[in-house]
Amino acid sequence: MQHFKTLSAYLEYLELPRPEHPMLSVFSAIGDGFLPCPKESSPPITNDCYTISFKKIVKGDLNYGRTKYDFTNGALFFIAPRQVLQWDSSVVFEQKGFSINFHEDFIKGTELAHQIKKYGFFSYSVNEALHLSPREEKQIESIVENIDLEYQNNQDEFSKEIIVSQLSTLLKYANRFYERQFINRKELSNDLLEQFNLELEKYFDSGQLQENGIPSIELIAENLSVSQRYLSDTLKKETGKTSTEHLQLYLIDEAKNILLNPNKTVAEVAYELGFEYPPYFSRLFKKKEGISPTEYREKFKMN
Repeated sequence: MQHFKTLSAYLEYLELPRPEHPMLSVFSAIGDGFLPCPKESSPPITNDCYTISFKKIVKGDLNYGRTKYDFTNGALFFIAPRQVLQWDSSVVFEQKGFSINFHEDFIKGTELAHQIKKYGFFSYSVNEALHLSPREEKQIESIVENIDLEYQNNQDEFSKEIIVSQLSTLLKYANRFYERQFINRKELSNDLLEQFNLELEKYFDSGQLQENGIPSIELIAENLSVSQRYLSDTLKKETGKTSTEHLQLYLIDEAKNILLNPNKTVAEVAYELGFEYPPYFSRLFKKKEGISPTEYREKFKMN
C-alpha cells in the first residue's frame, strides 16, 4: 500500500497541478474552472490529507476502506487522513463541482483541528455521498467560491485564518445536511478500524490516559471483544499498518495540537500523552514526522 505524507506528493501521483499552497489545494468547476479527475486506476493508497469533494460519479466504483462509496443519491463526500482509497479505470466523474484537499497540519493549532474529529461524515461508518437540494448546493458553492478566491489571489498572513474559518463554516453546513439525510437511518459501524479509533477516543476523553498511561493493544482488543492477534492482523490487511502503528499515529496526532501551546515544554507534552520518558516520545515523533517536536513547534507555530 502506498502512502503520501505531503499534499504535493499526493497530487503528483494523481498527475494534477502543484498546489498554490504546500498544504492546501482547491480545484473548482463551479464557474469556468477546471475539475480534474483521478488517474485511470489506482492500487490501495492513503495520505495525510482531508478531502472535501462535490463530484458525481457517472459510472464505476470508488473503494473506501473495505466498502464502496455510494454515490446513488448524492455527490458531496468527505475523506479523512490515512483512510484507504482505491479505484479502477471504470470510474468516470462529471466535469462539475469542486475538490478541496488540505494536509492535516494545515489546521493544527486551530479550533477546527478539534472540531473536525467530531464530524461523523469523515469516518468509514458513513460511506454514502451527501445529497444536496438545489438551495443547499448553492450555499455550499458560495462558501467554496470564497475559499477559492482567497486561495488563488490573496496569499498573505491573513489567508490561513480566513480559509480555516470558511472551511469550518462549510463543515457546519455539511453537518446540518448530513443530520437531515441520515437522521432516520444511522447505523453502527462494523469496521474494525473505526471501532479501534472510537475506543482510543473514549480512552483519551475519559481521562484514563492521565491515570493509567498509554493503553496497551491487549486492552483495546479486549474492549473490542477480539484477540490482540486478530486486531493487528486485520488492521494490517485493511490499512497496511499494525495496531501499534495506528496507536502511535493517534498519539502523534494529539501531540501536534498540544505542541502548539507555547506554555508547555516538550517534556510536559510527553507526560500529558502518557509517555514515562520524554526522550522516547521525541524519538518516536521524529521517526514518524521526520523532525523533532521542537522543530515541529517552530515550523507550525501560529503567526
